[in-house]
Amino acid sequence: MKAFDIFRLSLSHVKKSKMRSWLTVIGIVIGVAAVVAIISIGEGLQESVQANLGGLGADLIIVTPGFSRASNGFGGIGAASSTINLTDKDLNAIKQVPGVVYVNGMVSGSSDIRLGTEKTTVSVSGVDTGVWRSMVTTQLEAGRYLQPGDSNAVVISNSLAHTTFLQPITLNRPVTIGGKSFKVVGILVSSGGGFGGGGGDNTVYMPADYARQVITTNVSRNQFTLIMLKIADPALATSIAAAITQKLMPERHVNPRTQDFTVTAFAAIQQQITSIVQSISLFLAAIAAVSLLVGAVGIANTMFMSVMERTKQIGLLKALGATDNEVMKLFIMESGLFGFVGGIIGIIFGILISVLISAVGLSAVVTPQLLVFALGFSVFVGVLSGVAPARSAAKMNPVDALRFEQ
Repeated sequence: MKAFDIFRLSLSHVKKSKMRSWLTVIGIVIGVAAVVAIISIGEGLQESVQANLGGLGADLIIVTPGFSRASNGFGGIGAASSTINLTDKDLNAIKQVPGVVYVNGMVSGSSDIRLGTEKTTVSVSGVDTGVWRSMVTTQLEAGRYLQPGDSNAVVISNSLAHTTFLQPITLNRPVTIGGKSFKVVGILVSSGGGFGGGGGDNTVYMPADYARQVITTNVSRNQFTLIMLKIADPALATSIAAAITQKLMPERHVNPRTQDFTVTAFAAIQQQITSIVQSISLFLAAIAAVSLLVGAVGIANTMFMSVMERTKQIGLLKALGATDNEVMKLFIMESGLFGFVGGIIGIIFGILISVLISAVGLSAVVTPQLLVFALGFSVFVGVLSGVAPARSAAKMNPVDALRFEQ
């Protein structure tokens, strides 16, 4: 028999048993829809994480005082605090490390801000205006960045400008921070937050010397609460971070046991978080794939029943000259049809679920590669489920098959 004849014969039997065929297909539909929806959520989650981590900057490294020996993963940001701040000597030592392009000594703390009769607490980041523009990772909504020679000038985060006070803070509007008057020269766009100008909530950026005057903590003129540096090649972030550690230890007269600072490369954080998100997505997809296995069992059961019902037809086909291979193709093609139809309908439902998920605020991304994979995997499951019943049909003796009575 020709392949087209085999296909027509398979299709005709599927049409004759409509109710059983649809019940079989439903199992595949549920599995494929679950796989498409869950993987699309995972893809959306990865894109969302990457977008938020983009504000950190893969080419940035921070050095903070304090060291937590209990944490090796994301150390630095969550490291143990220390009263020993970083100094000018540390900053100059970091500048000598190969691969370091810019070094920004920062002073961070909190202070009060007043706008008319309203008052709130803000995070203050004092920066080196000479290099801050080259390191900032967030674009401006309005105005300009801080420049060398600025005095009493600040750049503020988007949320502080628009949502903190009843009236929005506009460019060139005077605000009082820590009892001193400042002029707003720039407003950052809204972003997921970040260091060195990442647009975090309620954050004010000003020259470091002025920050020392307004924050509640006492930071001397030659000290910093944070040193941020930009490197030439993000791919070398880990090795440069290690070189900075080795450079600072003798400068600060410490060893690995008494280390009192932490070096954190944002590229390493991005890789770790991305790896975690990918693992979660794969785990969820594996759970969804269990639904496909249930559907596969349903197809196998349907095909075994089909073989039993069509025993005489199999005997007749063999008596007319059909080979074992052609009989196998007949049933495998039929089970593949279940997988194909179930895959198409499942993809449609999966896309609809993803759209609904996006509508409620979560991120879900459906890619063409995902749809091709889902359909291919569905057909593969269908074909695989029909192999055992097809082999059973192909091994039948035509004489015994023709004598079979149900």
